Amino acid sequence: MEKVHEQRIKTLAEDVLESPEELTRIERRLMGGMSNYTYVVRANTGTYTFRILGKGAEKFVDRKEEAHHLSLIEPLCLNNETIHLDTETGDKIATFIEGAPLHEKDPAKHLGAVASTLRRLHESGLQSPHLYNPFRRLKRYEGHVRKLGKTHEKTYHLAKAHLLSFRTHMERPDPILIHGDAQPSNFIVTSKGFFLTDWEFSGMGHPFHDIACFGNIDFEHALSLLPVYLERGPKPEEERLLRLFRLYQCLLWHNVALYKHEIGLSEELLIPFDKVAKKYLSMARDLQEETS
Repeated sequence: MEKVHEQRIKTLAEDVLESPEELTRIERRLMGGMSNYTYVVRANTGTYTFRILGKGAEKFVDRKEEAHHLSLIEPLCLNNETIHLDTETGDKIATFIEGAPLHEKDPAKHLGAVASTLRRLHESGLQSPHLYNPFRRLKRYEGHVRKLGKTHEKTYHLAKAHLLSFRTHMERPDPILIHGDAQPSNFIVTSKGFFLTDWEFSGMGHPFHDIACFGNIDFEHALSLLPVYLERGPKPEEERLLRLFRLYQCLLWHNVALYKHEIGLSEELLIPFDKVAKKYLSMARDLQEETS
């Protein structure tokens, strides 16, 4: 663990939780994600998760929108309780949920619970002034990459042009509140049921976005989830729409990975973000062919 994180966590624990430094113990770092550091911390009043933003993470998320949505979803009891969120630094403290992230289990064995959790959110009727707005978001992420002097490959432009040809099908006239990053690692399986964490990318959008996210590890998981979520067999155009949302996500995360590589995080974190970017672009190309 970075020494600077240890001191920052202990200072936060003392200021927010009134936990003396000698009674604050950092137990471990939770792995996963490309943008943040999350630690499990035991303080004098209980066990918590502390999130500290990684380098460049502020480019991709509006923390004021995140804070708004965390407050908005409280009545749904889907998320662990947020104790503190600094919208300037992104520092976040939440109660720790004892359980296992779904990516450590077999996601295919929990489709009913995942579908039920997503429907509870999607059918809640909660309204936010903040749109997820996939195409505007993609343009913004591309801008971050271009400012670093990086240009996109022809393959990227072809996949994006294909995606844009379906724009009207992907933008609902009546958007609903979505999680925005409903991949298996953000579902926590506990003795008390399912929880859905990490609402950084939430906003008003299309429910198929969340279902497509569930295919982050293996897109077959998303394809299997779709009929369970719909409670019927999907129509061919619905399966194509699901693939289009996954295509969009691959282009989005391609830009995030490119950005992280260009600012030096491949060497700092020992994660080959340039290879991650190529992987996402390759998946985007495959999805382009499948939806043509």
